[in-house]
Amino acid sequence: MAIQVNKQLVEDGKVGAMIEWLASIGETENGGVTRLLYSSAWLEAQLELKSMMDQMKFHTYFDSVGNLFGRLPGTEGNNKTILTGSHIDTVVDGGKYDGAYGIIASLLAALRLLHKYGNPKKTVEVVSLCEEEGSRFPLTFWGSRNISGAYNLTKVENIKDGEGISFLDAMTQVGFDPKLYSSPVRTDIERFVEIHIEQGMILERNQNQIGIVTHIVGQRRYTICIKGESNHAGTTPMNFRKDAVSTASHLISFLTEKAKHTDPMLVATVGRLNVKPNVPNVVAGEVEFSLDIRHHEEKIIDQYCQSIFTEFKRISDVLNIAIDILQWMDVKPVKMDEEMCEWASEIAEKKQFRFQKMISGAGHDAQVFGGACPTSLLFVPSRGGISHSPKEYTNLEDLETGIELLTEVLYKLAY
Repeated sequence: MAIQVNKQLVEDGKVGAMIEWLASIGETENGGVTRLLYSSAWLEAQLELKSMMDQMKFHTYFDSVGNLFGRLPGTEGNNKTILTGSHIDTVVDGGKYDGAYGIIASLLAALRLLHKYGNPKKTVEVVSLCEEEGSRFPLTFWGSRNISGAYNLTKVENIKDGEGISFLDAMTQVGFDPKLYSSPVRTDIERFVEIHIEQGMILERNQNQIGIVTHIVGQRRYTICIKGESNHAGTTPMNFRKDAVSTASHLISFLTEKAKHTDPMLVATVGRLNVKPNVPNVVAGEVEFSLDIRHHEEKIIDQYCQSIFTEFKRISDVLNIAIDILQWMDVKPVKMDEEMCEWASEIAEKKQFRFQKMISGAGHDAQVFGGACPTSLLFVPSRGGISHSPKEYTNLEDLETGIELLTEVLYKLAY
């Protein structure tokens, strides 16, 4: 039945229907989507997409980590590939458009070019990347970083998900046996183009249809652990306490205010907080919190980190409380290809699309490819700036405008 539905979707070529179809795989009770790496919903989505690509007359294949490719061979035979697409995985109870739109838009753009002009001069491949979000296992960009050569199986040998399932066992369960692993590294990719929902409110507020990304921010993530001393809430005088919650409150307030005054584009977020023993009548002995820092210039991130961690050390010494800082992510800022940005701008201007150049505050696979080949990232608006939520939404007109722009960009690159 699914294949018959796919056939009708292919014949109709309507982005809205295809978004809804893909969202039905992993649909949650809240109307969101959960497709975690190497889950049953993930596998179903990749196999259904492969079936759709086959019906579109793409040459399809998986690499050894589960990236799915649909290939339109080039007529010039120069072994160069224009790659376009996005990621198939989601956060838990995420939206319908994050990642999925980029795959569907790329498929439709490539298909429309094929129907109108025949096979491209340079090979075009649409990729459904196996993972970007880091929602199941504690790593991100597993798909694109295998293609770029930054990751291989040694990266995940000791990684487990929240249920204790090892990364390698999860691969095996969905048919990608690590024993059969061969390097997915690609040296033929000449350019990469990704189209994505903005996941922010800038385009909507400026009433623009298209965002042309010039930079993707760097990200550093830390776990900060404060170790004080648990004690009785009624009998321990304030001056003699080693209160981890009070210390954490000071540090979080400090880093928040410091971010506001360091640079307008810098953002720092404490999104997770764990308190031990976490009972009302005990002075907390330990607090652990996350810290996410983002900016598009490495020197600004360096400056900010030096400032706040110097203060952390001072507070630790004054209060005689241990403050441990563990860094577990360091993604460098990436500049998108200037030439490709200009091409996209010229096309958008010619077609009278309302567009703007902008910085992406979210991470995307484009930043991984941007370190390996000329790369372009394009945005369409997100209503209310909401993403990673069942409320995520982009209207059909904006979805189609994005596909129209992507189609013209691919034409210029491959035809």
